[in-house]
Amino acid sequence: MVMQGREMGPAEVTQIRGLIGAEPGWSRYRLSRELCRLWDWRTAKGQLKDMAARTLLLKLEARGLVELPARRWASPNRMRHKRVVRVDHARERVRACLADLQPLRIVELSESPEELSLFETLLHEHHYLSYTSPVGMNLKYLVRDRQGRPVACALFGSAAWKCAARDRFIGWSAATRACRLQRITNNTRFLIPAWVEVAHLASHVLGRIERRLRADWKRKYAEPLSLVETFVDTSRFAGVCYRAANWLPVGETTGRTRQDRFSRIEVPRKAVWVRPLAANFREELAA
Repeated sequence: MVMQGREMGPAEVTQIRGLIGAEPGWSRYRLSRELCRLWDWRTAKGQLKDMAARTLLLKLEARGLVELPARRWASPNRMRHKRVVRVDHARERVRACLADLQPLRIVELSESPEELSLFETLLHEHHYLSYTSPVGMNLKYLVRDRQGRPVACALFGSAAWKCAARDRFIGWSAATRACRLQRITNNTRFLIPAWVEVAHLASHVLGRIERRLRADWKRKYAEPLSLVETFVDTSRFAGVCYRAANWLPVGETTGRTRQDRFSRIEVPRKAVWVRPLAANFREELAA
């Protein structure tokens, strides 16, 4: 088996059972962290991958391969009950040529955390999917025009675990995907506020961000990034800005959510768009 990007066989399962049996008083939190230390399972920056280990343990328990200690308390997820703190912002109508807004200032918010509340307010109040907080590795971008007015924001987060259209385009196996999925990011939110009416702004911003994604991801996570994906709800949008920014349409989703294990949950099908970030992206992802 491949779970959370790791190959799991009888030896690994036996090792986990031995750890659980030797320390019956450990909590699930302690167990996941000690397992990371045992396997030296860390991010490129040296942090323990304890959330990945926790997910792996839960999957093994669901298959009846291990028996975890009883849950003592809810996972200490500081984002679970987070509320967006609303920030007042300019909403005057912006009707201009793209050149009139230049130079645009595009900030990745891990380098400018004081702008985070404005970013969250814009997405929470004005994006049709709203926003609370991202899960996992992510990059957040806020775009201001020459006058300092916010004119766009974009969020890049974890890639979809499975996407048949994307996976066919890349040409990787399920095992390779499990190992290298973190080399893909998903543009989960992209917003041009309704009061900003500037032709070509959306595709221009996408292109500008795309050219820095690899470097920003490497700086923040010390991990490589090879491709970016997004899913466009075709009942609302045509994906024109992605096409203009040289993204590639590769198919559609199946109309199922990631929680749908029995093909009963139906959601709108979405167009799948991808943008390679390296000429040899298939070698980086599938070789």
